[in-house]
Amino acid sequence: MDNQYQEEKPPFWSLPMEELYQRYGSRPEGLSAQEAEIKLRQFGANRLVEIKEISFVTLLFRQFKSPLVLVLIIAAVISGLMYNWVNAIIILVIVFTSILISLKQEHSAHRAVEELKDLIALKSTVLRDGQTVEINSENLVPGDVVMLSAGSMVPADGRILECKDLFVNEAALTGESFPAEKQVGKVPASASIQQIDNAVFMGTSVRSGTAKVMLTETGSRSNFGLIAKKLQQQQPENDFERGIKNFSFLLTRIIFALVVIVFAINIIDHKSTIESLLFAVALAVGMTPELLPAIITINLSEGATSMAKLGVIIKKLNSIEILGSMDVLCTDKTGTLTEGIIELNMAVDVQGEVSDEVERLACINAALQKGLSNPLDEALLRHLRKQGYDFNPLTKADEIPYDFIRKRLTIGYVDKSAVDQNQLHLVSKGAFQQIISICSTITYGAEKDPLDKEKRTQLQQMFKSWSVQGFRVLGVATKDITPAPGDYQLTKDDELDFTFRGFLLFYDPPKGDVNEVLKSLAEQGVNVKILTGDNRYVTRHIASEVHLHSMKMITGEELQHIKEEALVNKVQHTSLFVELDPQQKERIIRALKKTGSVTGFLGDGINDATALYEADIGISVDSAVDVAKDSADFVLMKHDLSVLQDGIEEGRKTFSNTLKYIFTTSSANFGNMISMAAASAMLPFLPLLAKQILLNNLLSDIPAISLANDRVDAEIVQQPQKWNIHYLRNFMITFGLVSTCFDFFTFGVLIWFFHARPDEFRTAWFMESLLTEIIIIFVIRTRRTFYASMPSKWLILNASMVAALTLAIPFLPLMKRIMGFIPLSPLLFFAIIGISVLYAATTEAIKKQLYHRLRSGRLL
Repeated sequence: MDNQYQEEKPPFWSLPMEELYQRYGSRPEGLSAQEAEIKLRQFGANRLVEIKEISFVTLLFRQFKSPLVLVLIIAAVISGLMYNWVNAIIILVIVFTSILISLKQEHSAHRAVEELKDLIALKSTVLRDGQTVEINSENLVPGDVVMLSAGSMVPADGRILECKDLFVNEAALTGESFPAEKQVGKVPASASIQQIDNAVFMGTSVRSGTAKVMLTETGSRSNFGLIAKKLQQQQPENDFERGIKNFSFLLTRIIFALVVIVFAINIIDHKSTIESLLFAVALAVGMTPELLPAIITINLSEGATSMAKLGVIIKKLNSIEILGSMDVLCTDKTGTLTEGIIELNMAVDVQGEVSDEVERLACINAALQKGLSNPLDEALLRHLRKQGYDFNPLTKADEIPYDFIRKRLTIGYVDKSAVDQNQLHLVSKGAFQQIISICSTITYGAEKDPLDKEKRTQLQQMFKSWSVQGFRVLGVATKDITPAPGDYQLTKDDELDFTFRGFLLFYDPPKGDVNEVLKSLAEQGVNVKILTGDNRYVTRHIASEVHLHSMKMITGEELQHIKEEALVNKVQHTSLFVELDPQQKERIIRALKKTGSVTGFLGDGINDATALYEADIGISVDSAVDVAKDSADFVLMKHDLSVLQDGIEEGRKTFSNTLKYIFTTSSANFGNMISMAAASAMLPFLPLLAKQILLNNLLSDIPAISLANDRVDAEIVQQPQKWNIHYLRNFMITFGLVSTCFDFFTFGVLIWFFHARPDEFRTAWFMESLLTEIIIIFVIRTRRTFYASMPSKWLILNASMVAALTLAIPFLPLMKRIMGFIPLSPLLFFAIIGISVLYAATTEAIKKQLYHRLRSGRLL
């Protein structure tokens, strides 16, 4: 690796501590609030990329990135150069009106999304003015001293001042899957990042242990920031983005062919070159769903705002669509299926009798530990406060923090009230199997006996009997040693020859409404699976309590012997995965994705981070450790499946409303544009002038933009939805041909029955084209009969307004002077309305056939 910090001055990891403090203007107790404020102004926010609020002007200029908008503006310029000022002004007015409508909606959408960001900002524990405080990680500066523990995201590059059993996951920088061990010391300036064991880097996370770190490089000056600047990599596109791209390619090919053919035909027919050019360009604009980017942004931001009200915060906006597609949800049980309020039920000795001593030892372990916070220790601390234990005579000597391999926590302390104050007392608590594995003796009162096979079997049976009753069972063990004077450093090698003391029984009852929530999720097409590190007995008990439909189980031990191909088959029929380590959770998620399922994972612990990242949808909670929240796409403000259920429904509504716009505009525009292209070839005059096409396009967009917050039928949100370009193509062709057929019918009526003049023809067809575009919105927006599904009030209002304006246009003098429309005879006027009504009935009938074929699988 190229050394990112290798400048004229030596890198921070190679400096003596005094020189390090001097360089960064800091000290072991950290900065003062005033010093930090000055440095924040000097160095800027601790972000990889400086985020600037998107201004109205910036969004305005973004609108002009569209090639079609630029072509229209060029066409307007050409019209002006040829002294066709009316056409030039009309084109510019219509284009800018359309841009401003899109701009206003998109600006509001961006503001709504920005306001949600602060709700899930990462926090860091930092020393300011010698006091420990929690602040937003973006406000950290070089010289700050931060405290890290298991689950913490490393907020910036820094030098380790103190640490204990510190292991850091540096895969984001090195690609190494195994955590790197860190320690205090100096490292040569020329060391590679893999060799720098006295520093931590932004973008990594603490796997286990604790540390006190002085930050040296923040934001874009960090190692991770420098790499990000060089690579500028974007995240892989998701299924929805890929679908939009494919749809855009499809339209681009059609539009290009249409423009070239129409322009060529009109030139061959010796029609006006400028009028032919404007007509061809206007056709392209009319065929293009130019509001699609704005509609998607509006839909997603509306969905994000609605989901925020439900308690679901979106970190990655485009993930809303994937949430609507999710059909498998993997979750732990604690706090999700259960209340999450774990209480110590009782502490018992090796004979199953309630034991105050076992309870006291467990409370000592929980009170003195400074590593990974967890619900079990919090339950013990609540119990400690109730019991009023006095641990003042006890002085913590050292700690071997909890990790997910050992699954236990060991504390060493000295009792200052004891006769022998040099004796070091060790208390270890953790998963029963991991505690008993380090024990060689068992105690009955004051007596110790060897822990032979028979006694191990008895303890195992006691553990199983409580577990099947739904108790979370931990083991407690002790050991006394006499170290060398002043040598209280503990290592994992000290976890041998402990004495097993007893059991801790915790209980976390199932949530009262979880049965109904699981039933509702099943009705929504979401299959729930439990992935947990807890033991098989308590997991099966909870699953039985909540009536999880499948009780097939795979343990972590069994998983080690299952090959990838077999696992892909097994995960489809298994709902309980127990006694897992983090890598096994990730492996299960990967296997589920290979089955074709859109897989979500709900987790809140450091052991869930890799699975959250691997899942199609990573879901965490506001109380989760930093690394879990950072890996997630969504953050729940409440650890509750019912909140997620509401979020899934909102995600499906968002996706549905986006597709409504695509279906509506692609179908109606495709048919109308094909009709215009054909009419321009057959008629001695242009069927519509360019300015009339643009006005039609502008007016039809007004009700279409209201689809962003339209109501969605209940049955649509009951099943996962996925992007299907083949279905969209067939849908567009089917309804486009229906529209074309009615256009040809209208042409025949106008030419052969009414003998319409060019202005009369254009006025009548403008009305018919716009009315049918409004009608098809109400037909296509639902799979029900159109009158059986209530649209949103804004859609009704906007559509009614545009329909009324459409009917009034022929009679407005201004429209005659500017747009070339003329009043229609009463018979022709009502004939156009009749054709539109007949079109509505026909499209409704064809829609029913189309969805019948879709349900029978004959459409795709």
